[in-house]
Amino acid sequence: MNSVEPAQPAPAPTLRPRWQRWLLAVLAWLCLGLAIVGVIVPGMPTTVFVLIAAWAALHSSPRLHDWLLAHRLFGPMIRNWRAEGAVSRRAKWLASLTMTLCAALLFLSHSPRPVAYGASAIMAVVAIWLWLRPEPRLPPA
Repeated sequence: MNSVEPAQPAPAPTLRPRWQRWLLAVLAWLCLGLAIVGVIVPGMPTTVFVLIAAWAALHSSPRLHDWLLAHRLFGPMIRNWRAEGAVSRRAKWLASLTMTLCAALLFLSHSPRPVAYGASAIMAVVAIWLWLRPEPRLPPA
């Protein structure tokens, strides 16, 4: 006779020490600030900083985390990434165009050639990875 034990509930998350919550809150706010700069400044990423801010806020500041999820610009990025590991086509195009512009500026400026080639290679790898990510199947909420 097969005896099946009832499933055990998931353990409650342990509360992080105050110093860890503080450091994660600082990281969340710093990344949120960098994401806001990324909305305004060409060449500065937005999505990656929003995702890091959301992760850090999840572990440090429920109010900030809830605000990020409800935000009209940042919320869909976070929800799409969590639900499907997806990045919107618009974000892919904007990131690709921005990286192309940055690579062109590196080659047109007085940057050392190894720096220009190295940074461009990194941006090319990031662009390839980005375009391999799925696009959201669900309409933005």
